[in-house]
Amino acid sequence: MSERPDHFTASRAVDRAVARDLSVADLIQAVEMRKASLGVAGALDLYDAWIEHNADNPLIYAVLFNYAVLLTDSGDLDRARGQLERAIILNPAFIPAYINLGRVYERMGATGLAVLQWSNAVDRLSAVNGAAISHKTTALNQMARVLEGGGQDDAAESMLRQSLELDPQQREPLQHLAALRQRQCEWPVVAPWERVTGDLQMKGMSPLSLAAYTDDPMLQLAGAWNYNLRDVGPPAGPTGVHPLAVQGGSKRLRIGYLSSDLRHHAIGFLTAELYALHDRDQVEVFAYYCGPDLPDPLQARIKADVDHWVAINTLDDAAAAKRIADDGIQILVDVNGYTRDGRIKLLAQRPAPVIVNWLGFPGTMASPYHHYIVADDWIIPEDQEIYYSEKVLRLPCYQPNDRKRKVASRQPTRTEMGLPEDGVVFCCFNGTHKITRFTFERWLRILEGVPGSVLWLLSGAETSHVALRKIAQARGLDPARLVFAGKMANPDHLARYPLADLFLDTTPYGAHTTASDALWMGVPVLTLSGRSFASRVCGSLVRGAGLEDLICASPDDYVARAIELGQDAALRQGYRDRLAANRETCVLFDTPLLVRGLEALYRQMWADFEAGALPQPDLTNLDVYLEVGAAQNHDEIEVQAIEDYTGWWRGKLAERHAYRPIPFDHRLWPAPEHGAPEPAGSERAAAPAKPRRSRKAPIEGQ
Repeated sequence: MSERPDHFTASRAVDRAVARDLSVADLIQAVEMRKASLGVAGALDLYDAWIEHNADNPLIYAVLFNYAVLLTDSGDLDRARGQLERAIILNPAFIPAYINLGRVYERMGATGLAVLQWSNAVDRLSAVNGAAISHKTTALNQMARVLEGGGQDDAAESMLRQSLELDPQQREPLQHLAALRQRQCEWPVVAPWERVTGDLQMKGMSPLSLAAYTDDPMLQLAGAWNYNLRDVGPPAGPTGVHPLAVQGGSKRLRIGYLSSDLRHHAIGFLTAELYALHDRDQVEVFAYYCGPDLPDPLQARIKADVDHWVAINTLDDAAAAKRIADDGIQILVDVNGYTRDGRIKLLAQRPAPVIVNWLGFPGTMASPYHHYIVADDWIIPEDQEIYYSEKVLRLPCYQPNDRKRKVASRQPTRTEMGLPEDGVVFCCFNGTHKITRFTFERWLRILEGVPGSVLWLLSGAETSHVALRKIAQARGLDPARLVFAGKMANPDHLARYPLADLFLDTTPYGAHTTASDALWMGVPVLTLSGRSFASRVCGSLVRGAGLEDLICASPDDYVARAIELGQDAALRQGYRDRLAANRETCVLFDTPLLVRGLEALYRQMWADFEAGALPQPDLTNLDVYLEVGAAQNHDEIEVQAIEDYTGWWRGKLAERHAYRPIPFDHRLWPAPEHGAPEPAGSERAAAPAKPRRSRKAPIEGQ
């Protein structure tokens, strides 16, 4: 019997490999030993020796596969490609090699060859067993991801559908399917088929897609809770270990901003000026960057303005959490939430005593570890705090802005942008995923009411352009009245804004950065505020710019106001004049005021912690709210247009309560005043009722 690797030194492993006295199982353990003691180079040397002297081993294809994994991780993609190709020649039925070879080709920029490898894997899988299904769905999902990244949305959707046919319970494909359909303006977004029900699609939708899908804050709370429970899961390491944070000795609060977007990104543009404005007598500013390695001038500016820049994108969650705790961070601000590259699993380890949800995600996190959400009194009125698991804190205006943003010196002409020199130009530079059927129908009514006008939209997937033009044409409108603006560098993009006469907001996910950009460039913004966070941000910005009368209360009001503004050039000019007069003094662009407000909120948070009054997120009954909310057809019912939203929800809950009683809570299903549950269908159970005030009291920013 051969000597086990743990009984000899890592240096002897190469000799044993050359002597053909190292089994594959022992090789794997020895590789890990050498990697720990000698680094990756030592592990690669062992692989080289073993492969050279054991070429006739029946499991060499598996060794080549593992070798390629290590080469890929170390960045040697060309050698990894060669090992995987050799593994496939030796064992054409070994499907993982095709999948990894596709990933290597993708990283090398050869996406066509990547898709070909995954297609080969799918074609070779005919057996119906667990392993075959797992390999096939993995290959289909990889193809969908690459095709989506290449703008081939139709093909990507086809791959996702095939994958879900095999396993309808997959979370990521369900999330991507909804996002793809939204981006392509494919309505209905939720389109059930035999193997994939509408309930599965609703409960599988990501919180970000759900925010763009329906103005239903109770469903969004429940959906975020479900995502956190199923997609984030329990922490991978120890939780709540932060002794340095609670030690005294410094009057400055240690504030950490955690984000993947401190770069050329909407969050980077919004927050660029904020960091330098912090009062260094009050706070010490840490930035924890978890995004891609794409350094740019904006990131360099942010780096220079924080006290400590820490890149954690190469650290796993446990190591990153330890670093944050070792830095003694007292308040960690999550500036990602449920968005791309967010590190929620890291936050699950509670690396700081206080965790805050602000700016990155437009809604509640519904997690057990986000204690506060920062908003303002427009975005979250007091009587709507019941839709948030966090304690609500408020700034004078929620969104920061960079007053030093760069604008190209030359403004293009309308002709250069494909716009008519005469005629009203309505614009909306929100992403196409924010355009719902209800919003687009209102836009078409506005175009009908303002002859000669055009709608200038930000370019998206070509499939979305085709879909929207087809709908316009079916309404009898010339599809040429929809003009799509190509992507441009941000300074040039800002410079073209003034060519528009009026910005028309989307709903339920409205304009955020795009709205403040329009207002900064002097373009009035018309918005329709709903009930959910994402639907009310634009109203906050418009109000902060001094144009509160451009916030509409109903869909019909929105259409009527847009037509009125489209027909009255003097009225539009009046709003432009007000923007120009207010720009330097309005709350929206008073970034120093916002920073002072944040610091006041941070002091209050820390005082809560020291007093033992840190709020605990309320996650009761959210499984019931998810069940009831997901059962509604949101493609047919515009919840935002329901006048008595509370009564509508309580009626649905009463129907559920009739066959499966619901535990009472403080939200939409409060207990009867005299104790015993009343029967479902009773007058009290179904009648509209004013929501009870949340137990979480607001704290105003100074």
